[in-house]
Amino acid sequence: MKQVKFSYENYQTQVDVNLSKLKEEKIVERIWQKDYTVWSDDPTEISNRLGWLDCPTKGLEQIDEVNHFVNEIINEGFTHALLLGMGGSSLAPEVFRLTFGVAEGYLDLAVLDSTDPGAVIDKTKDLDFEKTLFIVSTKSGGTVETISFMKYCFNLTGKKLGAEKAPEHFVAITDPGSGLEQMAKDLKFRKIFLNDPDIGGRFSALSLFGLVPAALVGIDLRELLKSANNEADSSKNAEDFEINTASKLGVLMGSLANEGVDKVTLISSAKLKYFGAWAEQLIAESMGKFGKGILPVDLEEVDSPENYSKDRLFVYLKLKEENEFDAQVEALKESGFAVVELALDSVYDLGAELLAWEIATAISGWVIGVQPYDQPNVEEAKIKAREMMAAYKEKGELPKLEAALTEDQVSIYGDVSSSSLKEAIIEFLDAFNPGENEIKDRSYVSLQAYLRPSEETTNVLQELRTKIQKKYKLATTLGYGPRFLHSTGQLHKGDAGHGLFIQFTANMPEEVNIPDNPGEDTSSVTFGVLKNAQALGDRQALLDNDRKFIRIDLGDDIVAGVKKLSSYLV
Repeated sequence: MKQVKFSYENYQTQVDVNLSKLKEEKIVERIWQKDYTVWSDDPTEISNRLGWLDCPTKGLEQIDEVNHFVNEIINEGFTHALLLGMGGSSLAPEVFRLTFGVAEGYLDLAVLDSTDPGAVIDKTKDLDFEKTLFIVSTKSGGTVETISFMKYCFNLTGKKLGAEKAPEHFVAITDPGSGLEQMAKDLKFRKIFLNDPDIGGRFSALSLFGLVPAALVGIDLRELLKSANNEADSSKNAEDFEINTASKLGVLMGSLANEGVDKVTLISSAKLKYFGAWAEQLIAESMGKFGKGILPVDLEEVDSPENYSKDRLFVYLKLKEENEFDAQVEALKESGFAVVELALDSVYDLGAELLAWEIATAISGWVIGVQPYDQPNVEEAKIKAREMMAAYKEKGELPKLEAALTEDQVSIYGDVSSSSLKEAIIEFLDAFNPGENEIKDRSYVSLQAYLRPSEETTNVLQELRTKIQKKYKLATTLGYGPRFLHSTGQLHKGDAGHGLFIQFTANMPEEVNIPDNPGEDTSSVTFGVLKNAQALGDRQALLDNDRKFIRIDLGDDIVAGVKKLSSYLV
């Protein structure tokens, strides 16, 4: 079980009004009855997206099939797994692996979710192909990144082990009737897991998309789902919100967002810090649309109260024996910030927490007036990226941008009038920083790293992020592209439009071909071209939505370039 504490004295009236309304309109009961009219009179992309409510019970029915498969894999000598996926297909598996670790005798799981050619090489260069299982995971069955990863890895496996053996190293998780299902049949994958099609990707953590990878690393699915079922029972209580804390969290998030307190800032203890990446997608992609939004802020440095603006709701997630941030959280409460404290008994309580946040998100959508299950702006960046790719195929190159200025191999692109890089960065951030007392429509800064993921790069970007946070008291987010397009990308284009977006690119010294077809050597495009097209497409989608945007190319030295930018913010 978990302990939950709510502190929101300054917003008591707004929350109480919406809790009363929740009861009067029987919202809890209607959600569990899968009543789409909770969110809209139109059932489109709602009535066929509520299967997540059944995941805790349905998962128990699927345990035997999943465990039988896992035992078979282990008995054949597999020791590693590489999951190929994006967004909802990859985030929960990553949380499971990084939080639980790998049980003795089970498979060490890694995730490939970057189209950077260096990242593709990093994830595949040291694999023992004889002992590696590839999990191709996509709901739609046509996600361009996932299918590109699959074609590359399938060909690589065939070259290492022989074309006849390659299919035995591949499994698919997808919806019935998807393009991947047919492809997996044609290529003779060893196993195809067909998920409930009435579950949206970001709500799929407790479905086969999450359970199969979880079982491969040795997680006890029965224990995980027992936790989730206990949460389901509590969340059906329509009268007592000391029991139904998930619904109360949803009402709190939505009520505060309506008051401009729309930055849900996660403070997570060391053992649970990976949970935030999953919650980030769930909240951002569900809530950020039609000029509204709740911004999730994950892995920001925990600071003292005076360094935050009043647009923050803090959620502190920890195991009960951990006290890493107790003092800082207490100081935030004493300073009048709204705070939710979630203390879990064990990591297996993550099963409950996954469901609780799905319920809270669904109820937040009801409070702020959006339906959480569609993503109308996600397709915009995809369309623009496809246009860039079409231009590449026609002309042999992607559209070129003209730098506003270049300084020491660092170039900046955008509406820039300054004569130096330092002035340009400060001008961009200064121009949109509201006064101390302005809460509603307060800006946030999104760092979008279309870069090769690495610990060193992440560290210097986090340093830059912290400098911005401290100097401007603005909420900050950081995401690697194109990964974040499947996570926070919807909110970036769909919310009220107060974000400040800094896109980072750099030279890519290595390149990797994407096979046109699995099992064939011909290739008409590379991962580097795909990644650059996605960055250009995202840029254009942000500009088309009147977002405040600059692009910075770091040249050959990513770390030096980011450190230079950090040095300007004193």
